[in-house]
Amino acid sequence: MKRSILVVDDDPVMREMVCDQLEVNGYEAVAAESGEAALEALAARDFDCALSDVQMPGMDGLALLGAMRERHPETPVVLMTSFATIEVAVEAMRLGAHDFITKPFESERMLLTLERALEKRELQDENRRLRAAVERAASMGDLVGKSLAMNEIYALIRKIADNRSNVLITGESGTGKEVVARTIHVTGNRADKPFVPINCTAMPEGLLESELFGHVRGAFTGAHSNKKGLFESANGGTLFLDEIGDMSPALQGKLLRVLQDQEIRPVGGNHSVKVDVRLIAATNRDLRADIEQGQFREDLYYRLNVIPIHIPPLRERPEDIPPLAYAFVERQSGGARRTLSENAVRKLQRAPWPGNARELENCIERSLALADGSEIHANDILIPDDPVQVDGSLEDAIMQLARQQGLKLSELCDRYVEAVLETTHGRKSEAARILGVNRRTLYRREERREGRSTKD
Repeated sequence: MKRSILVVDDDPVMREMVCDQLEVNGYEAVAAESGEAALEALAARDFDCALSDVQMPGMDGLALLGAMRERHPETPVVLMTSFATIEVAVEAMRLGAHDFITKPFESERMLLTLERALEKRELQDENRRLRAAVERAASMGDLVGKSLAMNEIYALIRKIADNRSNVLITGESGTGKEVVARTIHVTGNRADKPFVPINCTAMPEGLLESELFGHVRGAFTGAHSNKKGLFESANGGTLFLDEIGDMSPALQGKLLRVLQDQEIRPVGGNHSVKVDVRLIAATNRDLRADIEQGQFREDLYYRLNVIPIHIPPLRERPEDIPPLAYAFVERQSGGARRTLSENAVRKLQRAPWPGNARELENCIERSLALADGSEIHANDILIPDDPVQVDGSLEDAIMQLARQQGLKLSELCDRYVEAVLETTHGRKSEAARILGVNRRTLYRREERREGRSTKD
């Protein structure tokens, strides 16, 4: 199938000449005489690339570029201009242009620029397809990850989803313990019944007891009417007790009695109420150590820990970072098509994430707010205490990076060049200026790398 190019120029002679050159070289060329006409054409169908003049009456090329970034961010745009200035180049790159060429230009130059834009489009499309496949293969409802540890958790959830055995989920804060609990609930035969979560740290002991078991009118000051507790609210479904390790010893004893008898007694009440509740508890504490110190009841621990599930911290499963990041981008983009560059993903995988998935989600939200275009780049991602950042001289920073990554000199140079190209969104003229080299040097470097890849 021919690749389609939208040619936008108010000059009919130029428009026809460019379309003829494209069609002779095997492309499908569609002409538009203005920015407004181009947007109408884009609304009717998809194009593989757009080639637009900058100076046009009405909507000029930069305004068209900005509109396309909003409405058709997947379509690369190459700008044509007779008045190439640094200001135009900077604004074009800021708005997300792939490249620009100066009129008059040779046919070979135009075709080479378009070919590179199309290669980038094909790579992005393939990455989106791969990422979608990874997300489908690396998720179970809202639970996301493809590491061995996560696959073992998926398998365990499938085994236990339909029974009513109590579950104890352990792991550091932010690892997704409540997500695991919800996944167990929605996967099993209680999915159509309530899932009721409560954080045991969030309220004092007396209030927590009333929340769990309910109370009768007059049980304490302020109890003006009967109140149903969360055990009753969750009847037939699942009650999730988060941070169970922070529950007081006195309340632990009352919870143990409920688990033994499968009935609750409201605060101040004289009659018990039968309940059918699956209990899932979670903690970031070492309950065995708390038992030895007399802070947690051993008999309650064994009642809760019928089926243990441990979620390792994110730093121990870096392969889960990409699918999690993609899922957070999709969830927070509000219907817009946003994505992550490869360098951005590599930067995310290098970070230690002491706050685990919760910290990663916050980072993605911050990056989406800072990124100008549809793609999040490495320089859009701000990670506190980035392990690559060091105090001291530039030489110290380079040495530390090389030691951390195990890089040879040539690999370190390649990484620096790639980072600069990432910052300039692939614009080689601007990258060459930052690097202090001739633009042809970057083209020769790319040809050498492509030659090595072909031999490999």
